[in-house]
Amino acid sequence: MKGAGTAGRGTSRSAKSTKKIKWVRWILLGPILLVLLVQLYFFLQICWWVRFNPSMTSFMSAQLSAMRESNPKAALAHKWVPYAAISAKLKRAVIASEDANFAEHDGVDWVALEKAFARNNTRHRVVGGGSTITQQLAKNLFLTGSRSYLRKGQEMIIAFMLETVMSKERILEIYLNVVEFGRGVFGAEAAARHYFRVPAASLNAAQAARLAVMLPNPRFYDRHRDSNYLARRTGLIMNRMNSAELP
Repeated sequence: MKGAGTAGRGTSRSAKSTKKIKWVRWILLGPILLVLLVQLYFFLQICWWVRFNPSMTSFMSAQLSAMRESNPKAALAHKWVPYAAISAKLKRAVIASEDANFAEHDGVDWVALEKAFARNNTRHRVVGGGSTITQQLAKNLFLTGSRSYLRKGQEMIIAFMLETVMSKERILEIYLNVVEFGRGVFGAEAAARHYFRVPAASLNAAQAARLAVMLPNPRFYDRHRDSNYLARRTGLIMNRMNSAELP
């Protein structure tokens, strides 16, 4: 009987040990599985957007929520237009201003990223990310405006997904339709009408360059349209835009 009791206690300890190992395994593997599921969600969503247009992005949703804190009836200015209905001048201006190597890179401009990393280390904080248009689209679609190396890593992964399943033209089309151009103003069509009262297809070189220059800080330039920097940078982009390569 004593032997049977000892065997019972041994079996009980063995069961507890097995259960503990399972819990440890889930603690270790759980976060990895969660990350993989999130990546799968991003990838499937991107595959859907190859043919279907996104109606709302992470950035749109965040800004709409912020606007409705003070005005529950607030709405975004946004209208999707096809690639052909966006002025080629705006496409060239945005590439010249934001991502000169857009037609060539695989989603990440490693030279620009290295320069940004060096600049951030010098200032001991993340002040600029060296993001390509593809990375900016990744951020707009899924992420937030926070600056951290973790978010930057996720942005790069999504950028590679975008470049894998989408053409450059489709990436630029979505970007120009969802990027922020001012408080509550998203996409080229809404921006053209908000600032110049013309459709996106009718933007001239000066108007296109001005919109492109606003992109890094659109809400600020929406409030400060007479900025000297904005005027100087617009002239510079006008000189560069004709050499920008379209996809």
